[in-house]
Amino acid sequence: PPPRRSTAIRECRLAAKDVSGGGGGGHEEVFDFGEEMVHQAIHTIEYVLSCISNTASYLRLWALSLAHAQLSEVFWEKAVVEIGLESGSPALVLATITAWSCFTLGVLMCMESLSAFLHALRLHWVEFMGKFYQGDGLCFQPFSFARLGEADAE
Repeated sequence: PPPRRSTAIRECRLAAKDVSGGGGGGHEEVFDFGEEMVHQAIHTIEYVLSCISNTASYLRLWALSLAHAQLSEVFWEKAVVEIGLESGSPALVLATITAWSCFTLGVLMCMESLSAFLHALRLHWVEFMGKFYQGDGLCFQPFSFARLGEADAE
């Protein structure tokens, strides 16, 4: 079976120390309580900031939906009520309702599409990556013909 991630990372770090001349000799790192406390404090601060950021993001979406509703209402008042209904002409009422429908659909659909796209992008890059992505995979080993020959010799 493949080695566990933490074992692979530890081996990668030890190999990096050996290459850089730092030594290490295969010994594990010594547990430092102070370093661990600082690390946990940083994670706590990041968590609190992400909660505030997520709340602000959803409040922004709520405010945007309220702005869309108000914009549609203003379009209705200015186009249909003030121009169409006050004229008394059925043709002008139909024309203003058509214009209101086109403007509302065009503007609001563009705004909503952009909002949905940006929100999906934010969910992926900020919330998903911040919550699940750790970046603790295997150490990168670039392709080498010399190592390929060593593997064939074994």
